[in-house]
Amino acid sequence: MGSKNKLKRFRENDTFGNVIQPSREQLMQGDFALKGNWARDFFKNNHPIVLELGCGKGEYSVSLAERFPEKNFIGIDIKGARFWRGAKTAVESGIDNVGFLRTQIELIEYAFAADEVDEIWITFPDPQIKYKRTKHRMTNADFLDRYKKILKKDGLMHLKTDSEFMHGYTLGLLHGLGHEVLYANHNIYHNEGSPTEVLEIQTHYEKLYLEKNKPITYIRFKIK
Repeated sequence: MGSKNKLKRFRENDTFGNVIQPSREQLMQGDFALKGNWARDFFKNNHPIVLELGCGKGEYSVSLAERFPEKNFIGIDIKGARFWRGAKTAVESGIDNVGFLRTQIELIEYAFAADEVDEIWITFPDPQIKYKRTKHRMTNADFLDRYKKILKKDGLMHLKTDSEFMHGYTLGLLHGLGHEVLYANHNIYHNEGSPTEVLEIQTHYEKLYLEKNKPITYIRFKIK
């Protein structure tokens, strides 16, 4: 994507009422007014809040919002030029139960209050296979601790990935730390019983993976 196109998308994001872009300083200094108030002040209701971390183009967040109008969805990514697509689609389609937050995932506990979030989706994250990159792996123990701080007691976690490495790593970690694995499948399209929202919502890249016969994996779990 050219720099002119990126700038155009950044400018358009500024005009969207469904895009929130706090600074790092604002979050870390505790000046972010939506923390603890997302349902009341942003969505203007008391519906459950569901996050998609590393939402990319926002396709999954928008599709979930269409499928579950009784829930509020927030796609989170640091790359605003990417989720511009999802934000624009939501605006043009009048989907008012989805928003987008531009920030780094490691700052999530500064953007949401304790017990504010009902569910978290992690869809097709970078598996960060190299050892020196493990601190960026989105299901490592440090990230799980961050998620636990903002999730409700029985809050759900979802991991959907094309990476068998990420699937195996996460499953092993969850079992090792004593977290509750509710459902795990290493090839959701070739096994019965996978949730419909996992099967029927597909991102652009997921469709490409399926065309190459790459297995798509899924884990649903609770952080204890």
